[in-house]
Amino acid sequence: MDLVTNLEDRLLFAVPKKGRLQQACLELLAGSDIKFHRHNRLDIALVMNLPLALIFLPAADIPMYVGEGRVDLGITGRDTCEEHEAAEPPTENTGVLEILDLEFGACKLQVQVPEKGDIHTPEELVGKNIVSSFTKLSEKYFRDLELKASQQDGQANGEGGNRPLRTHIKHAGGSVEAACALGVADGIVDLVESGETMRAAGLKAIATVVESTAILISSKHPSDPKLVNIITNRIKGVITAQKYVLCTYNVERKNLAAASKITPGKRAPTVQNLEEEGWVAVSVMVARSKIAGVMDELTEMGATDILVTKLENSRTT
Repeated sequence: MDLVTNLEDRLLFAVPKKGRLQQACLELLAGSDIKFHRHNRLDIALVMNLPLALIFLPAADIPMYVGEGRVDLGITGRDTCEEHEAAEPPTENTGVLEILDLEFGACKLQVQVPEKGDIHTPEELVGKNIVSSFTKLSEKYFRDLELKASQQDGQANGEGGNRPLRTHIKHAGGSVEAACALGVADGIVDLVESGETMRAAGLKAIATVVESTAILISSKHPSDPKLVNIITNRIKGVITAQKYVLCTYNVERKNLAAASKITPGKRAPTVQNLEEEGWVAVSVMVARSKIAGVMDELTEMGATDILVTKLENSRTT
């Protein structure tokens, strides 16, 4: 039986084949108990414990495949989704649905100019040369700037999006940050994560076009909506588990109210009586980012036997 035949009864799930999002995606799949083996140089992997197949694609192409219904689910950046939909506006049957913000891969698509140059606002770039790999979002951004300027000047005549774009948008697939130094552009529109690459290239950000994180997307008509829901809940559980830890401790019942203010939990703490009279055991979810301070406060108010456990997955509301 060939691979194409094996795909016929499986939900197709596109994930980035390389780049900044791939490792986090693979960890998310592992935490969701999606078991697969990817053979070398093969961009399709059959999942062993679900009727699912993973399709490894460039992150920028995933919105196209999902939007056209060629695959059912995908993980990519919000920036690439918005770029795709700026190029191909969704219809009743095409386009992607954002199911879940995955809360990793945070970055910003920003307008950047030379740090030591004389341009300080995006309006000053109107009519000049811009280089970007996000040409459609760049065109939309500068078209809006031009329309706003014409309205302020009293020159708008109802042409709206049909007005010729005066700003020159050029495409570059990589090394966009070099465009200004090479004299190709007056400014660029490019992704910024830490900002180190931008600063090393002598650039500064003067405006944000899109704020982006990785997102889980679906086609408008997935082949198996029930399985989409199962996968979504599993991934949501992993994200919650990554944000929280389980804290357990013992405390005198007379101090329980004070302890509950320190650890209120997502809904309420779980409290059990201990064999020792007047004492209770408390179990509660605490934000991972706050656990050190919480343990300090619990110790100070008399709690004992404080333990913190890492969560692998969860189902919470």
